Amino acid sequence: MEFLNPSLMILYALLAFLSLMLLEFLYGISQKNNTYRFNDTFCSLTLGVLSRIPPALHLGISGLVYGIAADHFSIKLLAYQNWITWVMAFFLYDFLYYWKHRLSHERSIFWASHVVHHQSEDFNLGTALRQTGSGFLLTWIFFTPMFAIGIPVEVFISVASANLVYQFWVHTEHVGSLGVLDRLLVTPSNHRVHHARNTHYIDANYGGVLIVWDRIFGTFRPEEDSITPIYGTSKPLRSWNPIWANIEIYSQLLRDFWVTELWRNKLRVLYSRTGWRPEDVATRFPNVHCQDCDDQKYESDSDISTIIFVIVQFLIWLVLVIFLMSDIRDLYFNDRLIALFLLFSVGITAWHLKGKLLSWIFEGVRSVLVILLIFLVGVWDVGSQIVQVLALQASFNLVFLSILGVRPFISLLHRRSGKIFP
Repeated sequence: MEFLNPSLMILYALLAFLSLMLLEFLYGISQKNNTYRFNDTFCSLTLGVLSRIPPALHLGISGLVYGIAADHFSIKLLAYQNWITWVMAFFLYDFLYYWKHRLSHERSIFWASHVVHHQSEDFNLGTALRQTGSGFLLTWIFFTPMFAIGIPVEVFISVASANLVYQFWVHTEHVGSLGVLDRLLVTPSNHRVHHARNTHYIDANYGGVLIVWDRIFGTFRPEEDSITPIYGTSKPLRSWNPIWANIEIYSQLLRDFWVTELWRNKLRVLYSRTGWRPEDVATRFPNVHCQDCDDQKYESDSDISTIIFVIVQFLIWLVLVIFLMSDIRDLYFNDRLIALFLLFSVGITAWHLKGKLLSWIFEGVRSVLVILLIFLVGVWDVGSQIVQVLALQASFNLVFLSILGVRPFISLLHRRSGKIFP
């Protein structure tokens, strides 16, 4: 029952998303207010691609829960042909999403997953695609009431997808206040407040489609002209690595759980309010938090060759994930191995953005290993399209690395020959 995850529907909308991102980028350039940076956008888009891997590998839990509820509790499904079912499902999903979203900010174990969406220090349509890869672990908990009252699976998928797709357009700085709509719906103005780390704005505006839940439960805060939103998290990520972005808070929670001495603190680490840490751990491993006045963004420069290489890698990852998700066969070990190699590729490519020479060596080793596994060891079927894409990626990488390695050598020969034959 993996179809409970609306991943395929989101992928179908991806082309439209990327087109709108391009339009926003061009508009920002024309208005001298560009909100995109290459490295940050790469990280956001790659996190979006990685978030599709768990459902592609059938790691979703929501389908299992739905199946158990249907098989063992004899739940009578509501009629999906009835418009009342759709209206009720829409409002109930949005209401439950509000509480899921709010607790994802207020409790550490949920924040560990959701933090991925807030780590970007930019705010643009690309940020909307910055999704967690571990949401499948606990997100289902919040939507069990929909299963319990018999919302049909088709209806659940539709309202969940519509809710998520709606949230795409509100991630922009180029749309100002929308008047009365700001009082009813989640709008760009409302959502800028939600993504801001300013003390005045933090922990507000959790709604998915409707902002009325925030007004009812006291978490609404309007955007103020005198307070410009500063985006990101109060404890900044300081990395372009999408894999580290997914595990950063989990690693801190595990370390705090292991290091703190009192058992009651070990338990509190997991369910405490976000930001709380045992005193003995906080003293030994202090976190560095940004102040409201600190609006300096994390930055690192990449040369044009690195940018070209990263873009090609991203396009290949996108194709690989689409193949994984559209594969209707049962997934076996080889498919999971492909996903593992994709993760290695993402980690190494993110390393390139830091300008580390060693990352290119690892890239070469990984690419050679892929070629060996395909053509010598025979781990994968060469006739498979997804394997052909892997082979194409590895071949491109090796050619690119060869050119990258030969270029300094040719330059050195030119300098030496110039001295011998002036």
